[in-house]
Amino acid sequence: MILAAGRGERMRPLTDLTPKPLLPVAGKPLIVWHLERLARAGFRAIVINHAHLGDQIEAMLGDGAAWGLRIEYSAEPQGALETAGGIANALPLLGAHLDDEPFLVVNGDIFCDWDFARARNALPDDALAHLVLVPNPPQHPAGDFTLDGATVGRGEADRLTFSGIGVYRPALFAGIERGQPAKLAPLLVEAIAAGRIRGERHAGRWEDVGTPQRLAALDAEIRAHL
Repeated sequence: MILAAGRGERMRPLTDLTPKPLLPVAGKPLIVWHLERLARAGFRAIVINHAHLGDQIEAMLGDGAAWGLRIEYSAEPQGALETAGGIANALPLLGAHLDDEPFLVVNGDIFCDWDFARARNALPDDALAHLVLVPNPPQHPAGDFTLDGATVGRGEADRLTFSGIGVYRPALFAGIERGQPAKLAPLLVEAIAAGRIRGERHAGRWEDVGTPQRLAALDAEIRAHL
């Protein structure tokens, strides 16, 4: 699942007329970089949620056949449903709610070279989620979580930042009513307290493309290496 329902307030005015996942990086929409890498990793079925200007996303990406994918869309009301609410709302499309099979979720507004194929074996049977954590960027110096081996915690020292890439079991979202807004953080905090969140540190390329300045810098960097 690719999360693409955010309004992109920090990216305005670029997102006034264009949804953030369609903003170009080196001549290619940001979300297409994800689709290409997911296809290369062997994924075939993708769910994309959207709210703000979502019709543009559907018109641009269609059914996914251009990338050898099958894309389905989970439309949300204006204002969206937050991260956990959006995921819970899309569970029927993901198919995972039937047998508690894990699924990969990727933020649509990041650029990352984490190997998506790793998601297939990332989640042990006793875990509800596997989070990909990265070194803290300048805009988020305090980080989010700690990592002790493969166990995610909430200590104060040596924190890392959640990358926006996670593998989840549907059971994590069992208490959320479909169509209702819900944040992801409280679910993770509860599961961390129960010792059921695993993770890894990714030291490769990662960028939260959250502002016009960071978008421009990423665009220039990628173009320089084409």
